[in-house]
Amino acid sequence: MEQLSGRVAVVTGGASGIGRALAETFGREGMKVVLADVEPEALAKTAREIGATGVEVLAVGTDVTKQSSVDSLAEQTLARFGGVHLVCNNAGVFAGGLCWSQPLADYEWVLGVNMWGVIHGIRTFVPIMLERGEEGHVVNTASMAAVTANPYAAAYHMSKHAVLALSEVLYHELRGTGAKIGVSALCPEAVATNIDASERNRPAGLRAQDGAPTPDVALVNAAIRSAVAGGIPTQVIADRVLRAVQENRFYILSDGEAWRRACETRLEDIRLARNPTFAPPV
Repeated sequence: MEQLSGRVAVVTGGASGIGRALAETFGREGMKVVLADVEPEALAKTAREIGATGVEVLAVGTDVTKQSSVDSLAEQTLARFGGVHLVCNNAGVFAGGLCWSQPLADYEWVLGVNMWGVIHGIRTFVPIMLERGEEGHVVNTASMAAVTANPYAAAYHMSKHAVLALSEVLYHELRGTGAKIGVSALCPEAVATNIDASERNRPAGLRAQDGAPTPDVALVNAAIRSAVAGGIPTQVIADRVLRAVQENRFYILSDGEAWRRACETRLEDIRLARNPTFAPPV
């Protein structure tokens, strides 16, 4: 999808982090941008700031865990801009701990946003794009967690593995039907976002129990804070996505040697049918 100027991009999780960087980047390419997020104050602020640069912006409060909310996002996008060409299913959260003791609420929340958010985005927007028959692209945010498996993050790894598999299936199905819609799976490493503060947007009904975190949760929370603090800039990720969309390239992987090595070790485990190797990306 080489021609971006004048076309319409929808970005979920667009109020901050990678989503905001994507919106800013596509806006600089001349696209009209639809920002979707569940955090109203941050959404309004980001829309004002991007709009002040001359980009046409529509901000839509959206809960990607609900199909009806994503359907409303599409309706408002079409009403304002008359079409959609690029969809970035990007919203994401994190919660960690030992898989056997992690609360079911953690699984429901993480899978609801990270996995079901992508499912809802595909089910809502791909039929619209197919019906219009125009050139388009779908970017689904997975993670290098989609091609690795490390302890204390079962729900997150599950959600991102699912996003990658769904994206691969979507790619094959669109190619098989001759659609003019490309697909990319974004698999970044640790990025300087505020995913370590995901709890701010957790629904009350899915909140963890009060009290001090268990040692395993405290451990993984500290690791996430450290990773985010030393993470790469969001603009680096947005630049990778831009190039992949323009080149119609599916895999958007980390450039980091440690992450690539961790991925290759897991693939080698599978190829040789050997027991999983503990190979954290360090």
